[in-house]
Amino acid sequence: MRRLNEMFGWGRARPSLAAAAHDAPPPKVLLRAERAAKASLRGRVRLDRPAPHRFDIALTLFVLLGAALLGAERGGQLDGVMEQTSHAGDWVARSLGLGVAVVTVSGATHMSESRILAIAGIDASRSLPLFDVAQAKAKLEADPLVKQASVRKLYPNQVVIEIVERTPYAVWQKDGDVSAIAADGAPIDEVRDGRYADLPFVVGEGANERASEFVALLEAMDELKPRVEAGVLVGQRRWNLRLKSGVDVKLPETDPQAAIATLLRLQRQSRILERDILAVDLRVPGRAFVRLSEEAADAWAESRAAKKGAQP
Repeated sequence: MRRLNEMFGWGRARPSLAAAAHDAPPPKVLLRAERAAKASLRGRVRLDRPAPHRFDIALTLFVLLGAALLGAERGGQLDGVMEQTSHAGDWVARSLGLGVAVVTVSGATHMSESRILAIAGIDASRSLPLFDVAQAKAKLEADPLVKQASVRKLYPNQVVIEIVERTPYAVWQKDGDVSAIAADGAPIDEVRDGRYADLPFVVGEGANERASEFVALLEAMDELKPRVEAGVLVGQRRWNLRLKSGVDVKLPETDPQAAIATLLRLQRQSRILERDILAVDLRVPGRAFVRLSEEAADAWAESRAAKKGAQP
């Protein structure tokens, strides 16, 4: 290559325009091999140039971040570091107008919206781009009361949650704990208020798995059904019906339906459940034994004594 002063003719006498036009050499035609070599040289020159300042900064930050993550992973602190990084990303996304501002919940009857949001992990600090809908769906469907869940994101700031709940079948009490149960007896929700007050109430070990038996007994009670408070499974063998008045109706292990028919007959004939009694024992087929309250027993004893004294 020629020097710039030679190219522009600096430092020597300029030839006349005619001479320059006459003496100018024709341009050299590069052969294919020469063109390839020249292109390769240009590529090497570009690669050999100093890296831009911004590239140096980005590369340095990448190396530092990688070293920090590696150290956190080996030190058992990676989850904390990733959580902080996620919070920072949420903050950036919210500042761009992509925060979770609206949550629409449908299909929930027994679950409160606050409970659904807590399970799905949604709060005011979340942003839509970093919200994991698959993870939220899995958490919701892990709840015993949720049969199926759907979670969707609608940009710029909305989450839509659709819930299909399991149907509560009865309420079960065991060792002081009260739960709503499904038809197969599986506990699906803790009873904290009166939402399940209209469901059949069973008590005792194994009563949850035999709740359908108690429901059938309730149906056999006819007009006495509203008087029944609970079914108590005794020894996982037979049922006692606890009435709202506090009276216990003891049913046999076999053919409890026939015992209920006896109770209905006694009630219709002599209004036995309006008496001052504590229990009706129907465990012997075709017979009924009544346990009186202490006051009723004393009154009965006195009347018996008076009758005997009046006899000649």
